[in-house]
Amino acid sequence: MAKNDASNGYVLVTGGAGFIGTNLVRALAESGRDVLVLDNFARPGVERNALWLTSHWADRVRVVRGDVRDAAGVASWVRGAASVFHLAAQVAVTTSLTDPVLDFEVNARGTLNVLEALRSHPCPPPLVFTSTNKVYGALPDVRLLKRMNRYEPASSNGIQAGISEDRPLDFHSPYGCSKGAADQYVLDYARSFDLPCVVFRMSCIYGPHQWGNEDQGWLAHFVLSALRQLPLTLYGDGLQVRDALFVDDLVDALITASERASDLGGRAFNIGGGPSNTISLIEALNTISALVGRLPPLDREQERVGDQKYYVSNTGSFQRATGWMPKVSLAEGLERLTAWLRENHTRGSEHALLHAQAAPGALNA
Repeated sequence: MAKNDASNGYVLVTGGAGFIGTNLVRALAESGRDVLVLDNFARPGVERNALWLTSHWADRVRVVRGDVRDAAGVASWVRGAASVFHLAAQVAVTTSLTDPVLDFEVNARGTLNVLEALRSHPCPPPLVFTSTNKVYGALPDVRLLKRMNRYEPASSNGIQAGISEDRPLDFHSPYGCSKGAADQYVLDYARSFDLPCVVFRMSCIYGPHQWGNEDQGWLAHFVLSALRQLPLTLYGDGLQVRDALFVDDLVDALITASERASDLGGRAFNIGGGPSNTISLIEALNTISALVGRLPPLDREQERVGDQKYYVSNTGSFQRATGWMPKVSLAEGLERLTAWLRENHTRGSEHALLHAQAAPGALNA
């Protein structure tokens, strides 16, 4: 297979005006790369992100309103790309439960359109696809212990270093199925058609430009709720644990994977903050209360379908392959997120954005 010369085209970022996309595009533009941002502007806040990108890097960043469900459009956008980051997705489990057909069309069919565009490319560019830890399901067989304000795995599970890629797949919820199907298509196209494709199965990502809500971006949602004193619903007992990765560290990993796609192609990697950056919902509320000075009004509801009581990424495979490791601690990252949201949450039309839920079919990551 002929290699794609990264100097001969732009970087295509689908969902590039979303939270992760905005941070990735910023890093690419700062490094001197030309970037084509593809987004359908379905989620609140992406217009502001797009304006921020083009106002800072007008000579590097071009934004196109488009949809990954448009196969012909995807083919044309991929044709000029030297590398592709496929972040566009329907991101909410709740939306997938109310409209599973839409969820499938965006996540599974949209990804297939991207892969077909790569397959028809004379020199297929590297692709990094952002999948999810939801492909491992609710992990019902992992025995947990309650300790203080969190769940911890019993030592008999052998997962003190986190969940590895050896964990059997167990798609749960339509969202888990659609992202899982896309995940497997990416890996199979790498195998069947020799495409340089890498999959990231991501845990909790957080940082600037994240306007979180209760469906996606929970750490930012907690901070925003505390800042504005908006009611916050806590689903389950609050002991659920996640590992959290600051977005700058994810961006480093994404760029590294793209640059190393020729030897990493066909592999899936679990990406998150790892065991050293874990936090429960209750612990997060306590930390945010200390940073903001108050807690938001709290309501309680039963746990939601497919919610994992404990998920921590074992990032050892990617670390061994590339040398990458998270640099930003959870304490530092939460301080930086809170400072950014404190500075930005009252500007312009953000009052409306904070009350908006994820729009159906949102193509953002």
